[in-house]
Amino acid sequence: MGAAEPTTTMTTRLPRSMKDELESLAKSTGRNRNTLVQEAIRRFIDAERWQIDLIEERVREADAGNFATEEEMEALYAEIAPSLRRTRAR
Repeated sequence: MGAAEPTTTMTTRLPRSMKDELESLAKSTGRNRNTLVQEAIRRFIDAERWQIDLIEERVREADAGNFATEEEMEALYAEIAPSLRRTRAR
């Protein structure tokens, strides 16, 4: 295993209730707050990065003129339309 990545300190403000929930979660899982916060931030960064990468990829495709054909859109609509009608009926 390689050397640990250098760390830095970052200060943030949280609502007291969120801090209390974090404390409770740390206690019940046997992990410390720092580990939980790092894990949460890592998940957030990964999700945001994935979404941004996908958007950028789709923009490149659109810029290249790579769009769904009318037939592909009709097939997609035929597939999802029944579930849309059920959702609206509720």
